[in-house]
Amino acid sequence: MVMTPERSAAAPTPVVALTDSLFGSLPPLPTSPLFGTDGIRGQVGEFLNPALALQVGFWTGQVLRDRLPNPGPAIVGQDSRNSSDMLAMALGAGLISAGIEVWHLGLCPTPCVSYLANHTDAVGGVMISASHNPPEDNGIKLFGDRGTKLSQAIAARIEAGLRGAAEAPPTLPNWGKYHYRPELVQRYAQALQHTLPTGSDFSGLRVVLDLAWGASALLAPQVFAALGAEVICLHERPDGDRINVNCGSTHLDPLKAAVQNHDADLGFAFDGDADRVMAVDARGRVVDGDYILYLWGQHLRAAGQLPQNLIVATVMANLGFERAWQALGGDFHRTPVGDQHVQAAMFDKGAMLGGEQSGHILCHHHSFSGDGLQTALHLAALVQASGQSLADLVNDSFQTYPQLLRNVRIEDRDRRRNWQACQPLQQAIARAEDDLGDRGRILVRASGTEPVLRVMVEAACPEATERWAAELATTASQHLQ
Repeated sequence: MVMTPERSAAAPTPVVALTDSLFGSLPPLPTSPLFGTDGIRGQVGEFLNPALALQVGFWTGQVLRDRLPNPGPAIVGQDSRNSSDMLAMALGAGLISAGIEVWHLGLCPTPCVSYLANHTDAVGGVMISASHNPPEDNGIKLFGDRGTKLSQAIAARIEAGLRGAAEAPPTLPNWGKYHYRPELVQRYAQALQHTLPTGSDFSGLRVVLDLAWGASALLAPQVFAALGAEVICLHERPDGDRINVNCGSTHLDPLKAAVQNHDADLGFAFDGDADRVMAVDARGRVVDGDYILYLWGQHLRAAGQLPQNLIVATVMANLGFERAWQALGGDFHRTPVGDQHVQAAMFDKGAMLGGEQSGHILCHHHSFSGDGLQTALHLAALVQASGQSLADLVNDSFQTYPQLLRNVRIEDRDRRRNWQACQPLQQAIARAEDDLGDRGRILVRASGTEPVLRVMVEAACPEATERWAAELATTASQHLQ
């Protein structure tokens, strides 16, 4: 536990000077924007180190203080990675040096930070997590006082400070204080249950939870059990060496096997920080974010709680989902990948439901953050109330178009983000689009969370899907390394 130092009469040492003496040196910053689609993320040590975390905390504190005349505390949470303690403490020190009080939750899901930022007098929140990335990575996610991700404009002000392009702030007469507040996580747990329909009871429901050795390991089983479900857990301990390794929302084989081996009704797999979830039905079939949006959208539409019958999804959403929703008379809006983009479109269009195929689901009836645990609870409640199995509900929904995603690892951040300048890749994309016509589509994008270029091909013809996905991925690998 970090103790607040005794105050002295001397003015505090500027945070910039502290960086080199106590926390090491700042890493070289890329020329491309530091903040990706989900905050700052990278390999610990080589890029994301205590010096950078300290500075992020300091400049975040400065920018948030400028927005509010009497700033409250900053909510800080973390996942189970071995580096999360170190980064949380360094970032907390930066916030404190900017005059911001820190409430440190310890281990918790990312949406817990968002919820508490919105439902306390907090100035904002910070989550230390690299989400679904491997254990050697980590990240910093920033939230405002409404519990939403910080806007690009505010992130740009923080980045200007990190790059030395902002005016040095005045020396403060007082520092902030540090408080360890793990008990606040239970407020979030109680709020999750209160969002469910009155009388929700999971008695008789057998559920498998893949907790990915991550942030949901302690909380998710507790909440499902409190509602009466029989819970079977996989990867159920916080383990920084194994978080997301061959498990969780990006590795569903263990969950599919466990659901069938235990004759369970359904299963849920969370990622490392539990802001996304993927489901599996009793037949072992994957129920991804597209299906979840479709089923939850139908439920809200029937209850008159879906304005304009609108669902917001990303460019990754399957064409089968889009056309099935439109066949019901629904409206469908696509955004770039990233829950920030989904969130912005939902606010702009007055939508109440949106999300991503990968399992980030936002329902503004309940929160302003993608919340894997909340989504799992509502899908389980929907299944229980329907009197049908999840497998039956999926059968009655839609058929997906064959879709293949290839991740091409490209370590050079600038070359990865400027992939449009690669003429051989552009020519290959043009050939693919000409061949597929209106029977499919191509999507190439640089990941905002991993050092990869994502190549997606979707087409009515499986053979064409496989052929063009392989050719485009090979071209990218050959010409962008």
